[in-house]
Amino acid sequence: MHRSNTSDTPGVVVQPDALLPLLGTDEKVVAFFAWVADLDATNPADHELEGGVRLASGARLEQFARAGSGDAFCFVGEGGEERPVVYVSLDGEAGPVALGLLELLRLCLVAPWWRDAPGRTAAELQAVADEYRADMPDLDQRRDVAARALGLDPAGLPSETEALARLVELSLGPIAQACLVIGYEGSPFDPLFSAPAGPDR
Repeated sequence: MHRSNTSDTPGVVVQPDALLPLLGTDEKVVAFFAWVADLDATNPADHELEGGVRLASGARLEQFARAGSGDAFCFVGEGGEERPVVYVSLDGEAGPVALGLLELLRLCLVAPWWRDAPGRTAAELQAVADEYRADMPDLDQRRDVAARALGLDPAGLPSETEALARLVELSLGPIAQACLVIGYEGSPFDPLFSAPAGPDR
């Protein structure tokens, strides 16, 4: 369940537990993640899960960021940024989205619209991606600036297809059971993903 915070790109090394502070304080990083990818880690005091929301396993569920809707990004268990990340939606859906903060940030860099993936066909996801780019013509430039501020080489990022396929893999694989989220009424949340989906790129 652990993943190194070392970049896959030769010569680029991300220091352990160095990403979360940047996510909340670095202007270039915040400009992309909070305003483009809807992942806001700028005010930790605002990050508090709804009462009764917990992991079925009894492991720790630690919120570290939120979306504008109030949905939560949470670490699972004890440790640092290498911990699995669970996304908890106010709509009653939850599930693992990355094994470690680095993997989550890579996902958000290449597919900031990933929340629109559940239930969508490849063509529909492509339309979402195209809409993002139409609204934000400099999206790739913003992505590259944020990636470099994190110590990542943009050329080493996954493709949109790879990133979305990884979401489905995590949601349907064994890690999903270990990260099962229970609501305040005691019922498990619905999974985020139930079928493969990804843009044709």
